Amino acid sequence: MRDRLPFVFEDLGEQQVKNIARPVRVYRVRDIGAALKTPLVPALPLPDKPSIAVLPFANLSGDPEQEYFADGMVEEIITVLSRIRWLFVIARNSSFTYKGQPVDVKQVGRELGVRYVLEGSVRKGGNRVRITAQLIDATSGAHLWADRFDGLLEDVFELQDKVAISVAGVIEPTLRQSEIDRARRKRPDSLDAYDLYLRALPDAFAAMPEDADKALALLGKAIELEPDFAAAHAIIAFCHEQRYLRGGMQEETRIAALRHARQAIAAGGDDAAALATAGFVIAVAGHDYETALTAFDRSFALSSSSALALGYSSIVRAWKGDDAIAVEQANRALRLSPFDPWLYMPYIGLAYAHFAAGRFEETVAAASLATQSNPRFSVPQILHAAALGSLDRSEDAKTAVQRLLELQPGLTAATAILSARYVDPKNIAALENALRRAGLPEG
Repeated sequence: MRDRLPFVFEDLGEQQVKNIARPVRVYRVRDIGAALKTPLVPALPLPDKPSIAVLPFANLSGDPEQEYFADGMVEEIITVLSRIRWLFVIARNSSFTYKGQPVDVKQVGRELGVRYVLEGSVRKGGNRVRITAQLIDATSGAHLWADRFDGLLEDVFELQDKVAISVAGVIEPTLRQSEIDRARRKRPDSLDAYDLYLRALPDAFAAMPEDADKALALLGKAIELEPDFAAAHAIIAFCHEQRYLRGGMQEETRIAALRHARQAIAAGGDDAAALATAGFVIAVAGHDYETALTAFDRSFALSSSSALALGYSSIVRAWKGDDAIAVEQANRALRLSPFDPWLYMPYIGLAYAHFAAGRFEETVAAASLATQSNPRFSVPQILHAAALGSLDRSEDAKTAVQRLLELQPGLTAATAILSARYVDPKNIAALENALRRAGLPEG
């Protein structure tokens, strides 16, 4: 047909199409005289999981050499995003068919069958380069996130890696929140396992027993629909761990946490977030730090941009006494994902590490920021009160203890230290003594 009809056929590569097991080669059909018209092929259906296309970044430098830099950076972003297993990422060959063309993001979404589109530009000035990027919901045209990155061209590959990991680190929680909002808008009778999991996340994020109960009701339905749903098992484990530590230390709850954590690890061989969450639960509920660190390492190998895994790992490293590693991982998580709903986790990692090292002013600062991120979570407020007690700031400590007891009535110094899993018993004793000095009842 190519030579007989006035159409151009552009190869979009092989695409995964719903209800067809094998990939299907897709072509875009365009009128030769109006190449930018709406394609004649029908819109591709959206995949069952969040989907994104990374378009070629525009080279605004007027320097042809920057074309290679821009293309290489987009390839790196695609590679890093592809490691996020809950995300469907369009291959480079397909997204690069839009190179050099003005695009309508909604049209791109229809043509490639994606819900989200990432686009951007590169501008060079001397030996410096500025990269801008923006994430757009292709179904509505709404802008979800935008940022810029500046760097030196002294090491092109290092700069490409840095930008790719930074972009992926921000995109992951942004897309997660967008998907949560989308699931909330769906009718209750149309929810699948993934929708139920998404609806449960805000209650799980709160990390308190009463909220965990709400999340577990939804997550239980999710694994009934999909028994090997690794991410759901991981969050179930996390919820049981919260119920165990601050809901009565019931042995059956601890066993449930460990059971679901092990199921998540068994079923989630390629899910970085599930592995990291399950590893953290095993450290807390099972005191098995080696298994936890192995799960974190597997998570990092799958997704080096996972702020979630870095946050969990920083806490466990602080408990083990690896203060320097804990601080480095926590700070890296905060740089990667400064707007993540789980932001309180790396701050807690910092607070634990600083407290063990006797850096109490830094403990106060980190614990305060954790509380700002999650005001209803008692652990950072425990560390905050303990640090104030260690600094002999009695009035501030009294106020902190009052807030803590409003949040968790009946808490005592003896029960508060149960959340801390320091390997060195001296750190546990120091924490308990500091809480007593702060004014928390001994119990």
